[in-house]
Amino acid sequence: MRIKQGYNVREIVGENVVIMSGREGADMTRIITLNDSALLLWNSLCAKEFTINDVARVLLDNYDVEPSQALTDAQKWVAKMQEAELLE
Repeated sequence: MRIKQGYNVREIVGENVVIMSGREGADMTRIITLNDSALLLWNSLCAKEFTINDVARVLLDNYDVEPSQALTDAQKWVAKMQEAELLE
């Protein structure tokens, strides 16, 4: 899987917001914000193919977390990204 092309994260009023590049009249009824961990994952994995295990590895490399918790959190992040239709 990979993050869909054309989406970027911008900081707007202190929030990390996912926006579609070059799109006029963005749909502001559906705003996607990323916390610090989600932003770390986005920045680490954008523009490349990745698996759930790759997501967990980023968490393990950056946080003091058990491997089982990293995998659970990775699965949740991927599920949320899929729900927001940001993955292909």
